[in-house]
Amino acid sequence: MLKSFEVANIRCSGCANTIEKALNKAGFLEVNIDLSSMPRKVTAVIEDDKKEEEFRKVLRKLGYPLNDEKIGFADGMGLQTRSFVSCSIGKLTQ
Repeated sequence: MLKSFEVANIRCSGCANTIEKALNKAGFLEVNIDLSSMPRKVTAVIEDDKKEEEFRKVLRKLGYPLNDEKIGFADGMGLQTRSFVSCSIGKLTQ
């Protein structure tokens, strides 16, 4: 089933490039990142709760948590730093 999630820390096409590559590598199909809306949305084919949890883990590892997650200040700063690095890598590999 095609599902969309609001995701934090996505700023540009570099972020989108990194996210798309990571999700494709993890086996997710029809990945789309909507950069035209706020908050940003990431859409992919997700069959069940197990795949949804994997989706969340892939994004969080890159520094892009879903907006429905409770995040403390320190965690939030760490995730923003990771997303900055992920974004930079995405810009270099476009």
